[in-house]
Amino acid sequence: MRGATPSTSSSDDFARGPVKPLAYVLAGLLLALQYPLWFGKGSWTRVWDLDRQLTAQRADNMQKKARNDALDVEVRDLKEGLEAVEERARLDLGMIRRDETFYQVVPGK
Repeated sequence: MRGATPSTSSSDDFARGPVKPLAYVLAGLLLALQYPLWFGKGSWTRVWDLDRQLTAQRADNMQKKARNDALDVEVRDLKEGLEAVEERARLDLGMIRRDETFYQVVPGK
């Protein structure tokens, strides 16, 4: 019989029968294990978001540190020397000394 299919034994039927349900169970377990990795509390998306926030916070901290350092230098100048106080009085308050003459230059139009 040329076109006939070979007969299978009962042990082959048993080996092939539970494979499909077992594959579904294993796939379900794999998905159940992967769920916390992608969507849980410590997921990759949460880690990426926290990393982005950390980068933004570090940049903000650097800007504030530079501003604080500049203010610290200014405070030291004001505490230690009168030149800084005098400069501040001249620029911000428009003050001059008693023996000075003030000239105001008006730019031409």
